[in-house]
Amino acid sequence: MPANQTRSRVRERNNVLNRPEFMSLNQPLKSGSGEARGTARRPPQRQQSQNQQGANAQHESPENNKERKELPEEDCMQLNPSFKGIAMNSLLAIDICMSKRLGVCAHTTSSWGSVRSMVKLLALTGHGIPWIFGTIVCLTRSNTLAGQEVLVNLLLALLLDVMTVAGMQKLVKRKGPWEMPPSFLDYLAMDIYSFPAAHASRAVMVSKFLLAHLVLAVPLRILLVLWAVLVGMSRVLLGRHHLTDVGCGFALGFLHYTLVEMVWLSSNTCQTLISIGTFNWSPLY
Repeated sequence: MPANQTRSRVRERNNVLNRPEFMSLNQPLKSGSGEARGTARRPPQRQQSQNQQGANAQHESPENNKERKELPEEDCMQLNPSFKGIAMNSLLAIDICMSKRLGVCAHTTSSWGSVRSMVKLLALTGHGIPWIFGTIVCLTRSNTLAGQEVLVNLLLALLLDVMTVAGMQKLVKRKGPWEMPPSFLDYLAMDIYSFPAAHASRAVMVSKFLLAHLVLAVPLRILLVLWAVLVGMSRVLLGRHHLTDVGCGFALGFLHYTLVEMVWLSSNTCQTLISIGTFNWSPLY
């Protein structure tokens, strides 16, 4: 027995793992201590990124947060656009492209720049100021009750057209296909924006009104309809309106004519308005 004990002691002394520097290898690892050492040595990257994001969010001012919340809808990308939205955007793109191509008289250097003055003269015939001024002059020269009745209603229709188109243009604020400053007459008639086309609306309303209340020969009736169409198209050729602007202007002019026919002023009412306008009204006699 003593010999065996001495042999075992000698083996333990000669074993390399029993040396002091290797004693930790014989001890079992503690899970808690290992994890603590690992976390102490290597902090997780996720926690670091979250801490940095939290610090950045605290440093951000409330103004930046408001700007993010109040982003316009045009800057937001629609991942799932509807079929209606795609169709509308496609039609608007086609409208803008075709309107720019048809603006052949937009500038003197355009392809049809040589006839720009003639096209401008044609468009001037559908301007609101000449029609209002001309109607007032004819009203002062008219001596018949029937003629004054027609002229007063025409004047009211022209004023209705100018005010309605100006209000719609102010609401929509659509610009024309070519950037052009409005003229002096456009400012007077409040025809500044593109939608709807005031000249087209006025031309259709006047032509429909004259066809209904004047006795004209067939060639003159055809020329009157052709004049209304050419006035609307002249604005497209000059680059002032889109095709859709002119189309909506045509529809709006027909609507104005329908409204005027519905609220047609009688001859007595027209005479009262004329007397008020000429300061000859005497309601007590």
